[in-house]
Amino acid sequence: MRIRTGRCLCGAVAYTVEGEPLRVGLCHCADCRKSSGSAFVFFAVWPRQAFSYSGEIATFSGRSFCPVCSSRLFCLQEAAAEIRLGSLDSPPTDLAPDHEIWIKRREPWLHPLPGAGQFDQDSD
Repeated sequence: MRIRTGRCLCGAVAYTVEGEPLRVGLCHCADCRKSSGSAFVFFAVWPRQAFSYSGEIATFSGRSFCPVCSSRLFCLQEAAAEIRLGSLDSPPTDLAPDHEIWIKRREPWLHPLPGAGQFDQDSD
């Protein structure tokens, strides 16, 4: 079984995910843009039981981050863990987005990803 590890910028929070993600995507919503400081967020979702973490986290509006360096890391729900893929220790070169959400807010200079599902809002 594949095991991926990740951590915040300062190393105070670390996490592990086991197996392959349920889905991989890009989110263009206003909240993700604002919280990331970027045009979109690259994320993947694993079953909650495949995820574990160590260290102290802070959470705002469902988004967990390191209270020391403020790195945004994951969103935890009862059944799922949504990981910000930029926080993985190794670049996620084997994970390609299979869907894009909130495309109605995608920047006009960004083109749809070929082969990825396109959703005006959330895909769920």
